[in-house]
Amino acid sequence: MRQDLLRAARLISGTVALLGLAVSVSAQTGQPMPAPPAAATDAASNQPGPVRRLSIEDAVQLALEHNLDIQVQRLNPQIQDLNVVRARTNWTPKLQSTLNGYGRRDPVASILSGGASSVNSGQFATSLGVNQLLPWGGSYSADWQNQRQTTDSLFQNVNPVLQSTLNLNYTQPLLRNFRIDSTRDQILVSAKNREISEVQLRQTVVQTVRAVKDAYWDLSYAINSLKVQQESLNLAQESLRDNQKRVQIGTMAPIDIVEAQAEVASREEAVVVAQGAIKQAEDQLRTLILDPSTPDFWSIDLEPTDAPTLQTQPIDVEAAVRNALAKRTDLQVAQKSIEANDVNIRYYHNQLLPDVSAQVNYGVVGLGGTQFIRDNNGFPGNIIGQVSQGFGSVLGDLFQNNFPNWSVGVTVGYPIGRSTAQASLAQARLYDEQAKVQLRNMELQVAAQVRQAARTVNTDLQRVNSSRAARELQEQKLAAEQKKFTAGMSTNFQVFQAQRDLSSARNDEIQAILDYNKALVDFQTVQESALSSNGGNIVLGGTTSTTGTAGSTGTIGTTSPTGSVQQ
Repeated sequence: MRQDLLRAARLISGTVALLGLAVSVSAQTGQPMPAPPAAATDAASNQPGPVRRLSIEDAVQLALEHNLDIQVQRLNPQIQDLNVVRARTNWTPKLQSTLNGYGRRDPVASILSGGASSVNSGQFATSLGVNQLLPWGGSYSADWQNQRQTTDSLFQNVNPVLQSTLNLNYTQPLLRNFRIDSTRDQILVSAKNREISEVQLRQTVVQTVRAVKDAYWDLSYAINSLKVQQESLNLAQESLRDNQKRVQIGTMAPIDIVEAQAEVASREEAVVVAQGAIKQAEDQLRTLILDPSTPDFWSIDLEPTDAPTLQTQPIDVEAAVRNALAKRTDLQVAQKSIEANDVNIRYYHNQLLPDVSAQVNYGVVGLGGTQFIRDNNGFPGNIIGQVSQGFGSVLGDLFQNNFPNWSVGVTVGYPIGRSTAQASLAQARLYDEQAKVQLRNMELQVAAQVRQAARTVNTDLQRVNSSRAARELQEQKLAAEQKKFTAGMSTNFQVFQAQRDLSSARNDEIQAILDYNKALVDFQTVQESALSSNGGNIVLGGTTSTTGTAGSTGTIGTTSPTGSVQQ
């Protein structure tokens, strides 16, 4: 009897000690015994902004309207249009005119000066001309000159002299610069660069749409992950309440409440982290789809209406590879860069031909003014009269073709020794051969990327099935563990471990579904564009162009900073 009393006293003293320990630990952690979800409450106490609900299609449409990368790329075709216009200005007629006059006083040393010590002369002249380079390589010029000369020299029989001259000239290359010249080369390459900029715009749109869809699914996953963490927190809080009741009726030691409180605190932290992940995913999506100039750009809350559901799609790898080889933007940029380089090869090959040009010149002159009539008594004789012809008479001689002159000729030029065009042609051909080999390598890489994307889709679909089965088993395991705990055959640690395992399994299932949807997006994207901005390389003019992005060496056949080919 005495031994039973001693054992009861020890049990009571141990219980009191455990209660003291529980109170001490609770005081150290700063949490009351019920442990409400304070962290979640604090996070939710922030002032919410306006909410915008949007589907994935809405997000894509907003990105097409407001995304800054797309807006930047949309300017490139306009820039290339201006490059074409600038190249065509070489064919624009050029009008020029001059107006000048002069006067001079020259000393006379001749005995025939008639006693004059100096001769005064002056001139007033105007000219009007036009010249133009023609699209077929020829060029013309027309020049109309008019002048009035005065002098007091005794030997000048017409004073003042009125003269008008019209000169016409046409030059036509017959070999070099006949089929192609520097202007036509520049125009053709600029047109190819215009086509490249259009392809690059489509590439930017495809890559942006992929980024928007990925960001949308990431935000949807973050929201669903928060729900999972909140459910896990609710389970831990429910276990804490059950433990408190068990302590009150004496079926559980008070120390087990401390373990439950620690588990609640840990899951509150997971909730806070999940809330932060939502904000981060929101920022990623908003920078892709919203106009940054709007006042509520950073305060608006985005709410996805589409959940990452499992909707399987059939995968035809061979058809996808064929589609990618026909539509991939990086392959099209590489092909058009090669075509632009082929234009340069044509130009360099033409520059090897002899410089043979035909020239035709035609001119007509009209002359007038005041002509003196002299007697025959001595030289130069005395002036006994004069005849005047005005500027109208001069123009009559000019336009009636009274005093024509013409010439026709052919000029031939050829460099002695090796020319610059020969070296440039050889270099351009090497670049062309190198670029074609790289294009074949890009096609091989594209096929491999498509096949890899297809395998990822199939792998993620299997992950969805496996993670779903794992989640269902974890639910059964938790239910069984809770029944065992109620029967006294399990511990708090095992129940909490089962809860953590279920939370992880639910997250894994959501992540697997999300990865499957993103893999489908990648599978569609990889058939139109590289998944990154450096999907393929092409070398022209000694410069590497990476999916439309390259440096420039400033020589003919090189690629510009936008991936276009320069002259």
